[in-house]
Amino acid sequence: MLFSPYQLGHLLLPNRIIMPPMTRARATSGGLATRLMADYYAQRASAGLIISEGTQISQQGQGYAWTPGIYTPAQVAAWQHVTHAIHQQGGRIYAQLWHVGRLSHTSLQADGQSPVSSSALQAKGVQVFIDPEKRGPALGSGEMVQHSMPRALEPGEIGDIINDFRQAAENALRAGFDGIELHAANGYLINQFLDSRANTREDKYGGSLENRLRFLSEVVTATTQVYPPAQVGVRLSPLTTQQGTIDDTPEATYLAAASRLQELNVGYLHIAEADWSDAPIMPIPFKQAIRLIFHGTLIYSGNYNLDKANQAISTGWADLIGFGRPFIANPDLPERLRSGYPLSSLNHAHLFGGDSAGYTDYLPYTAN
Repeated sequence: MLFSPYQLGHLLLPNRIIMPPMTRARATSGGLATRLMADYYAQRASAGLIISEGTQISQQGQGYAWTPGIYTPAQVAAWQHVTHAIHQQGGRIYAQLWHVGRLSHTSLQADGQSPVSSSALQAKGVQVFIDPEKRGPALGSGEMVQHSMPRALEPGEIGDIINDFRQAAENALRAGFDGIELHAANGYLINQFLDSRANTREDKYGGSLENRLRFLSEVVTATTQVYPPAQVGVRLSPLTTQQGTIDDTPEATYLAAASRLQELNVGYLHIAEADWSDAPIMPIPFKQAIRLIFHGTLIYSGNYNLDKANQAISTGWADLIGFGRPFIANPDLPERLRSGYPLSSLNHAHLFGGDSAGYTDYLPYTAN
């Protein structure tokens, strides 16, 4: 099942193996994708689909040092080298559009301003990665710090951010991406509007479930004016409480979100399941309910192996499966899974920042 072709919108995927978005912190301090990043993605072009690392839609949307942006002409030009390299290898790539909201630091914001969110709520103990000495993405030169206290967005500012998402979609199209994924998971800005305990607003963007869905709906509507809906995906993390986003009735909230996204006719939902040892398990009936509500493509990511992936596809509640960390150490992951070759181990010390070490120096499998 995992190795059968799949039609995703206008793309015929050669397999159902997805490389999901993974922050690697190799961009320049100006948010430019590099030739090293182009090599990294091109090495993994045998994935059915690559979804880029989170890419901020504005300086305000940045939450970590050395992550790429897609809001300036120079950033667009830099991404063109990446998409060209992937397409030259026969691959396909979507851009993940990202606004971190409150999960940022004043040192990353213009003129040291406060980060923004749905509400002036700080997730205590949640840290972000900054570059205090502006030394660039050298291994070990960053620092993890508590994210800064956010301020609540004014109503008029929300419209500006929606326009930033639309402009980022236009920039992604110019950069050569085959589609876009909206990051509405893992505690970032869209998630901060969705989850009840992260959103204490009393205007049309807060309070009722309908109001909490409004920001997501308006971002989708804006970006589908650029890409056809079939080329727009949305990433959700229904049961996780990552980075302080908690919902009192998560199944009701996210089934309603799935229903809204079905109405908006987006191409896929990308469900991020937690992948740590004591993470909440997403019940099968919940996954089946999402399938009943949402008729487009369903991607699941989170600690999958070959057997678990095939089972998810064969039982019908998943169409495509994301393999995150295995893709870092195994650029030829689809072939390794297909042929039963052993997987290389991940070098955790080189996950974030640095040069080619632990990034582009993993080799395809060769028999001894």
